[in-house]
Amino acid sequence: MSLTLDTPTDAELPTLVEIWEAAVRATHHFLPESDLQMIKPLLREQYFPAVQLTCARNEAGRILGFLGTSEGMVEMLFVDPTCHGQGVGKRLMRHAIDELSATRVDVNEQNPQAVGFYQHLGFVVTDRSRLDGGGRPFPILHMSLG
Repeated sequence: MSLTLDTPTDAELPTLVEIWEAAVRATHHFLPESDLQMIKPLLREQYFPAVQLTCARNEAGRILGFLGTSEGMVEMLFVDPTCHGQGVGKRLMRHAIDELSATRVDVNEQNPQAVGFYQHLGFVVTDRSRLDGGGRPFPILHMSLG
């Protein structure tokens, strides 16, 4: 699959929210609906403005996934679930590592697919937090490039 990476426009941010929600529903089975609905508006209000966003587009220009980085940390990586396993996340992560000097990522312990994905890319668990960044009881694994 041929992918182009670039920065999404403000008008495309709703598309990123849609991809986030679809990906979370497909992979974060532990997250209650109430938490998902609480987090969703924070994406546009707080989370997107705090990171450097990069999106991956197919040949037709459709956004298939996106990445948010800040100071060497991958803060978010979400891929349209219909594209999982097709290299979109890997391409975004290679960009984060090779071009943006990202060496760290936090991942929900209860998302074994994501943990395995990052391990496959060379990340190792360096620490664990009992609670997520919002103080909820979803353990976070802190990973760094090995």
